[in-house]
Amino acid sequence: MIRPLKHLIPALAPALLIAQPALAHLNPGEHGSFLAGATHPISGADHVLAMVCVGLWAALLGGRALWMVPAAFVGAMSVGFLTALGGLPLPFVEPVILASSVVLGLLVAVAARLPVAAGAAVVAGFALFHGHAHGAEMGGAQAMNYLAGFAAVTAALHVAGLGFGLLLGKASRQPILRGTGLLVAAAGSALALAG
Repeated sequence: MIRPLKHLIPALAPALLIAQPALAHLNPGEHGSFLAGATHPISGADHVLAMVCVGLWAALLGGRALWMVPAAFVGAMSVGFLTALGGLPLPFVEPVILASSVVLGLLVAVAARLPVAAGAAVVAGFALFHGHAHGAEMGGAQAMNYLAGFAAVTAALHVAGLGFGLLLGKASRQPILRGTGLLVAAAGSALALAG
């Protein structure tokens, strides 16, 4: 049963990286709901690439990083969201979001081994900007429902990356995992150049 997956997983990785959003998410200003928040993180390739890469990197780090790195992202993203709602500005939000997929992809590509606290700090720094972008787009209406929606889907994207990373984490499959990180970095670079 595992044998067919051996060929399926590498074939799916490029498809996941080039997939475009369905542009079906709800306008947060009009629909500050759980559903609007849930659809928003999957509406942009820059967000999806970074969030999946958090899970990939956590899988590479292993141990406590399996939960601490994704939790640091979701927590700091929530703080960034509340910061934006409070009207506190944050400079360079979009460039940092684009840089996050490049940097996180490179961390996976080189199989960077940082202490868990340092890895959590790296993703938290990027997450603050991702959260701020969400909060800046959201009006005041039903902000906590919106926050719950995008935090839940962000966590789900982390789990997807984590599962993929754990599946490919064996020594024989690490080149595929590291290559996926390189593809994420390349896709993030292409988005930055296109923007």
